[in-house]
Amino acid sequence: MRYWPMNSPVKTSHTLAALLAVYLIWGSTYFAIKLALPDYPPFLLTSSRMLIAGGLMLSWLAYKKTPLPTRAQWPSLFVLALVMTVLCNAFVNVAEQTVSSGVVAIGVAAMPLWAGVFSALRGYHPSRLEWTGLVLGFLGVIWLNLGSELRVSTVGLLCVLAAPLGWAWGSMWSKGRDLPGSMALSAWQMAIGGVLSLFIGLLLGERFDHAPTLQATAAMLYLALFGSIIAYSAFVWLIKHVRPALATSYAYVNPPIALLLGVLLLGEPMNSHTVLAMVLILASIGMVTLGKRLR
Repeated sequence: MRYWPMNSPVKTSHTLAALLAVYLIWGSTYFAIKLALPDYPPFLLTSSRMLIAGGLMLSWLAYKKTPLPTRAQWPSLFVLALVMTVLCNAFVNVAEQTVSSGVVAIGVAAMPLWAGVFSALRGYHPSRLEWTGLVLGFLGVIWLNLGSELRVSTVGLLCVLAAPLGWAWGSMWSKGRDLPGSMALSAWQMAIGGVLSLFIGLLLGERFDHAPTLQATAAMLYLALFGSIIAYSAFVWLIKHVRPALATSYAYVNPPIALLLGVLLLGEPMNSHTVLAMVLILASIGMVTLGKRLR
């Protein structure tokens, strides 16, 4: 049995900062997507945020005279852009149009379990404690959404199933590949994914029927600057430096963060049922973190 090979030791403070970025920022993106979607069609929303984020990061890399990816790296960048930018981000946008947030949260929460399966298929097995934490986290997200409206559509449900599969497979597939550094990888993946999303959106007939509102545009820019540049770069760093179970644990924390934002910003109710589900999720993260330290 093999376990996931680790790079040189990293500072706990760096890991904590990266985890907080993906926990808090990506937890808020559910709310931002809801604000942006009425005026930005799903694929064009992904294209807009990714082209802005990727363009800004590529401009910085050009200023720093960072070398272009090698010829051998371009195919891997294209694959990651397709499965992690288009298949995941754009499909979540499509799903949020016709599927309730509870179903989307449950679907995305399955991603760490898929990541554990894909890493095991490559011979790198999560520990028993990590598997226990992953399962408890998934059950916690389901519990969190019990009693909420679980509205679904066929297309939306297929997108909810495909998105976490693509993200988990891409995250595990990228391990050990010949790829640019973290910032260059994020920048090129988003830029390529933005172009692909633009072409797919236009082929599907997506158009801007009217000028987006200031609120929708502000939400889109938030997704670009915070959700894409900061949080995604933090995730790329995590997937290179920590075990997959910990890197993908954000999928369990994001739904409670989204719920807390609903309570604080929209006045949505919170009860003891919600609090207990959140405690279960936090316990699962503790197990995954402890499993990483024991390993």
